[in-house]
Amino acid sequence: MRIQEAAALGVLAGAGLTAACLKRSAWERSSLRVAEYTLHSNKLRGGERVFVFLSDLHDACFGADNAALIQKIEDLRPDAVLIGGDMMTVKKTAEIGLTLSLARRLAERWPLFYAEGNHESRLNRDRGRYGALYDELRAELSRYGVCFLRDESVHFGEDIEISGLFITENYYRRFHCDRMRGEYLSAHLGVASEGRYHILMAHSPQFFEAYAAWGADLTLAGHFHGGTIQLPGQIGLMTPQFQLFERRVTGLHRLGHSSMIVSPGLGTHSIRLRINNPPQIVAVHLKGAEKEWQRKFH
Repeated sequence: MRIQEAAALGVLAGAGLTAACLKRSAWERSSLRVAEYTLHSNKLRGGERVFVFLSDLHDACFGADNAALIQKIEDLRPDAVLIGGDMMTVKKTAEIGLTLSLARRLAERWPLFYAEGNHESRLNRDRGRYGALYDELRAELSRYGVCFLRDESVHFGEDIEISGLFITENYYRRFHCDRMRGEYLSAHLGVASEGRYHILMAHSPQFFEAYAAWGADLTLAGHFHGGTIQLPGQIGLMTPQFQLFERRVTGLHRLGHSSMIVSPGLGTHSIRLRINNPPQIVAVHLKGAEKEWQRKFH
């Protein structure tokens, strides 16, 4: 009898813990946050520029027609908005209406640059299932004035270059994906800019070494959803590629002279769970190099 009672108590405790986690997750998934980063470079010759970076919305909506999301961006007064991919969820079905609505409203206010993630790429790759949705997405974004960067680069002002990298499916495989090298970026994007501050939008943060070797000054990535459940030390419990205890799931990372900011994203898809991992807008403040006397007072 005592064993049965202990087992029953264990089941109740487990059910209570599960319910608490689900309740916490539901609250977090609607709790939109802003993370701000300031980076300096001697390549930056103008005044301060602010870029807002969005990634992995996955058809989530914050307020009516994402009004709350747009208001938070408005409060940051950005010079441009960058989208890092996976704005929709492409699984058994796919819808692009919410993505297009948000893109249209953003492009009415700011220059908007869009690099695709693995879900946009899936629309293009599996046309037998999704028909012409990818073509429709590209056509409508172009009509709104959005700059879609698929293995393309553009100048922003006199001292910044922005690139969007297309990452092929073999780098998104679960458990064991291919290893990317700097030559992949050279083949897809050519040579990194030396005179301009080069911002690279590359959906997966897994290949930071390749991005840095290529010459990116700043890489903006997402894809890992903050590790779903974020453990102390910003360690992710599990990524969408089923990598456990991954460290590059959020925040600022550095490698030599190269930086990478990983967005934990805004939404979820297959595993609708976020714990210690609220949806996040990333704001990047870019400034010229600090003077020696400025560093002494930091």
